[in-house]
Amino acid sequence: MAIATLAGGCFWCLVKPFDTFDGVQSVTSGYSGGTVEYPTYEEVCTNTTGHVEAVQIEYDDQVISYEDILDIYFKTFDPTDKNGQFFDRGESYRPVIFYHNDAQRQAALNKIEALNQSQIFSAPVVTPVEAYRNFYPAEEAHQDYYKKHPLHYAQYQRGSGRKAFIEKHWGNQA
Repeated sequence: MAIATLAGGCFWCLVKPFDTFDGVQSVTSGYSGGTVEYPTYEEVCTNTTGHVEAVQIEYDDQVISYEDILDIYFKTFDPTDKNGQFFDRGESYRPVIFYHNDAQRQAALNKIEALNQSQIFSAPVVTPVEAYRNFYPAEEAHQDYYKKHPLHYAQYQRGSGRKAFIEKHWGNQA
């Protein structure tokens, strides 16, 4: 199994897009990149731990490639906004690709370059590519949130502007 660690705003919104693909074994919401060990949601929300809300995806790279994971990822958030996502602002909601090896790093840089060349967005992709440091699973209440609270999840997707942004840039394919 391979691992991808990705941040793109609220971690609730990064789970569902990956859950339906063959080869994806698990998607865990959590906190990545900071300096505090085993942070809580409340601590991360203070924007003082250095962590971002992220997901860790365990996948079979013989079935789904890291490049495929990146294709899905970039259709879930606004990669041109480095200060948060939609309603969610601040350090803990910034997008980041945490690479686990040089191949992932290069694939991420290639994908960003391709997106910038395509000019699908009106501004350049500014999502940083950083070396993986750590990942701490979030509290159980945050795991599979879209399944536990489908109505609230759908309202959040619409109300935050995330759904409209995704549909504007990717249509119904996202």
